[in-house]
Amino acid sequence: MKYFSTRGTDQLLSFEETVLAGLAPDGGLYIPEHVPSLPENWRTAWKDHSFVDLSVEVLSLYISPEEIKRQELRALVEKSYSTFRHPDVAPLKKLDEKTYVLELFHGPTFAFKDVALQLLGNLFEFFLKRRNARKGPGEKPEKLTVVGATSGDTGSAAIYGLRNKANIAIFILHPKGRVSPIQEAQMTTVTDANVHNLAVQGTFDDCQDIVKSLFADREFNSTHRLGAVNSINWARILAQTVYYFLSYFHLRRSVPNPDAVEIQYVVPTGNFGDILAGYYAKRMGLPMGRLGVATNANDILARFWKSGAYEKVDSGAGSGADGASAPVAGGSDGKQAADASGVRETLSPAMDILVSSNFERLLWYLAFEGAAQDEDATARRRAASATIADWMGKMKSDGRVQVPVSVLELARRDFFAERVSDEQTLETIKYYFNSNAHYIADPHTAVGLRAARVVASQNPPQVRQIILSTAHPAKFSEAVTRALQGASSFDFERDVLPSEFKGLLERERRVIDVEAPKVDLVKKVIERFAEPAGEVGASI
Repeated sequence: MKYFSTRGTDQLLSFEETVLAGLAPDGGLYIPEHVPSLPENWRTAWKDHSFVDLSVEVLSLYISPEEIKRQELRALVEKSYSTFRHPDVAPLKKLDEKTYVLELFHGPTFAFKDVALQLLGNLFEFFLKRRNARKGPGEKPEKLTVVGATSGDTGSAAIYGLRNKANIAIFILHPKGRVSPIQEAQMTTVTDANVHNLAVQGTFDDCQDIVKSLFADREFNSTHRLGAVNSINWARILAQTVYYFLSYFHLRRSVPNPDAVEIQYVVPTGNFGDILAGYYAKRMGLPMGRLGVATNANDILARFWKSGAYEKVDSGAGSGADGASAPVAGGSDGKQAADASGVRETLSPAMDILVSSNFERLLWYLAFEGAAQDEDATARRRAASATIADWMGKMKSDGRVQVPVSVLELARRDFFAERVSDEQTLETIKYYFNSNAHYIADPHTAVGLRAARVVASQNPPQVRQIILSTAHPAKFSEAVTRALQGASSFDFERDVLPSEFKGLLERERRVIDVEAPKVDLVKKVIERFAEPAGEVGASI
């Protein structure tokens, strides 16, 4: 299996090259040259597999044994998921007869990002060790400078996946004051010498744009050998496809007539990576209905599915639009109005994203399917990549692109989208706490649960919904406690707070302040701290 850029270069990369490169030099994202089909006997052969077993099977479809031998792949997978607290890694929990949550927060940082980033960290280490073992006496070892942007959970998950790994330095950019206190503490209290946290005065989109600019700077990239941990890295998407298969088998075991059931996945998403993994699973042949895109007030994706316009600012909203809606108790800063960048601060801050990076991958497949059918696959691939380069250029220059109706119809065939407000998020947390399931959801999961309830009344009776639960509720204590204030049976410390979080906010921190969202300022930090020596607690 080889990989190529969504924006059209003909260069084909190996899996190793794709993982280490992260982002293509032309700014595109790497995708596989084809999506493999499942083996004919997968339903029977895989039905009793563990998460580790399924990971080996699915990843083997995308990774040649000439690159990673099967026994090496199994060792990597076993090492990656030995850190999880639940034996299923991603357990499926039933809320009612038609509603399930897939809990993805049982890894070391209590967020779904651990599923991919524990593996990615081990892949980085594996590839570097193998490359350096081939070097002769006196040759300098290869090193990797990992750079990532986080809206909350990617940062700590990446740090826990890479802390103290030889020949790897990691730099994580987060928007200062725009992540939850627990999320910030999880990142900045890691004081390993190879870990560097950058608090950028700006938004997540600013941080993400800086990271993309660093990768696009060929000289800087080559000098520092940049590696990506954001979901622009293909390995993250691939790792996340596995829990769709696991939940499929677990649900089938829980219902009396599994062949009569249709599964509908609903995914709270900001950067479109988690739900894109489900799309790949569907293209491979995993049976499911349309995937549900659940967004918060930062609803660029929900608006796309309504109009076909992929745009930073809602061109259809007048001056009375809800961009300046009334404050909702429990918001990250007590407000929901959009700031100067257009990003709204919400109860679900990990989804406070203006542009969804991984959406480009889906757009490529839509453009490919819409290309002239009388052309061969290579010509269609080039045409699709040229279309994506044009669309992404328009997004950069104009902040919007309008896709043809035919493309929108293709998108609606496999997806639907719902927008959820902060008020609805609070109501949903309270609803499921007071339900028979007595379930406590974090605000991101609540966005998914609310979107699922909206469409449930329109579903045929055979549909069962699986909502991806992306984070532990303790990571968003303010939202959860405000939603459940006055509930006599609720005690946050007793019902929610894990022992691992106790005292976390009081621990020593290591963070570098970046006073403006400028690429040059971040470059200075990397150049200064790429080697283990250097001051901490500095400002740039």
